[in-house]
Amino acid sequence: MNELASSSEFLSIVLTIITAATPLLLAALGELVVERSGVLNLGVEGMMAVGAVCGFGAALSFGPYVGIFAAIAAGVLLALLFGFLTLSLVSNQVATGLALTLLGLGLSGLIGERYVGQPGEKLGRLHIPGLSDIRFLGPIVFGQDVLVYVALGLTVAIGYVLFRTKLGLIIRAVGDSHQSAHALGYGVIPVRYACVAFGGGCAGLAGGYLSLAYTTQWVENMTAGRGWIALALVVFGSWLPRRVAIGAYLFGAISILGFAVQTKGLNIPSQLLSSLPYIVTIVALVIISGNRALTRANTPTCLGQPFVPDR
Repeated sequence: MNELASSSEFLSIVLTIITAATPLLLAALGELVVERSGVLNLGVEGMMAVGAVCGFGAALSFGPYVGIFAAIAAGVLLALLFGFLTLSLVSNQVATGLALTLLGLGLSGLIGERYVGQPGEKLGRLHIPGLSDIRFLGPIVFGQDVLVYVALGLTVAIGYVLFRTKLGLIIRAVGDSHQSAHALGYGVIPVRYACVAFGGGCAGLAGGYLSLAYTTQWVENMTAGRGWIALALVVFGSWLPRRVAIGAYLFGAISILGFAVQTKGLNIPSQLLSSLPYIVTIVALVIISGNRALTRANTPTCLGQPFVPDR
């Protein structure tokens, strides 16, 4: 009996880790593509917040799957605003990204005021007869919601496109030497616009996951710094999709660790346990920044640098 209870508890923890890691992975993968093109968008947190509220609102009226597309669209629109300011008007990318985060958080609070306290539409988990019922492995491998598989599929697809296709070569060329890419006839600005829009869509989808699958409700500031963790994950994963995925699940496990410890009744302050993901983020970045070889290995050379064709 104890063995069965222990197995059930472990399964619950694994499923919770997957749920906690998915929004981090989605947002980090989008930002990875953006940064590979040479653009630094610090507005991930704001795009996630707007995606969360728009996804929640659309799901209430039209169902969770419409909510998914609404979340993506909200993230793309906010990202295109960032793109217009930084790529067309050549504003400072760091300052504009920070402003985008503030705008997104404020706008989401304004839009979401009517949704506070309302029960949401939950994104259901898949159930494959026979496979989903396999003990332990069934719920983990075949019983997740669709966005878990989307996040894993994006990890593989982005890795393939960036390193195995001509499109990926162009994106990396634009990020590593935009002047050379321009001289070869590639449209630096259009490529960066497309990457920024893709990153915004992923960030919006990550926010939508929070309000449609993670908590199924709207709470102001429900992103709780996950956008910043996603930004750190890109550096932690050294701009490689597979490493970003590993980092996302690692940070997901750390964030759930606090809840698991609290259930054991250990005398550890809850505030300390809640801050663990952010402490680990800071420590990881300090360690990585001290390793110059690792930092320089895959960092896009033109990251954060503006490009003006006529200069």
